[in-house]
Amino acid sequence: MPDHATALSPVIRDVEVAAPAETCFEVFVDRFDSWWPREHHIGDRTVVAFRIEREVGGRCYDVDIDGGECQWGTVLALDPPTRFLLAWHVQGDWTIDIDAARQSEVEVTFTALGPERTAVRLEHRNLERHGDGGSGVRHGVGGDGGWRMLLVRFGDVCEGRPPRPIAGGG
Repeated sequence: MPDHATALSPVIRDVEVAAPAETCFEVFVDRFDSWWPREHHIGDRTVVAFRIEREVGGRCYDVDIDGGECQWGTVLALDPPTRFLLAWHVQGDWTIDIDAARQSEVEVTFTALGPERTAVRLEHRNLERHGDGGSGVRHGVGGDGGWRMLLVRFGDVCEGRPPRPIAGGG
């Protein structure tokens, strides 16, 4: 990747959820597995769980049916119940690279609008760090099947509903 890669605009998604900020934070971090679709993973594997270790430096990873693990992110900051920041290791060719210089960042903030309503903002930034694959990562997370759809599923779980199916089955 060139030293002066062209900056790519971040993908920003906002959603209002009818749940307290504490619930939203807990669902996003501790119950990630309850809303993240099984179809969204790296490689030709049958994934049975998604997990986030709730500590700075903790892994964001999935577990397959054979017990194999794939670390697709690392927790960079945790400020319950208002902020969560992770390094995104997924590259434009759907491989994993844990080199810090090749990681974008996903920051999620939770702002209470009242006792039972929360504004959730997700910003996926520094996409140029993925080098030539940065535009592909931006297209994937910014498209219809990206963060917009994922946050709808997240909101469903926060509000006590099962997450809606993925359009088109995957």
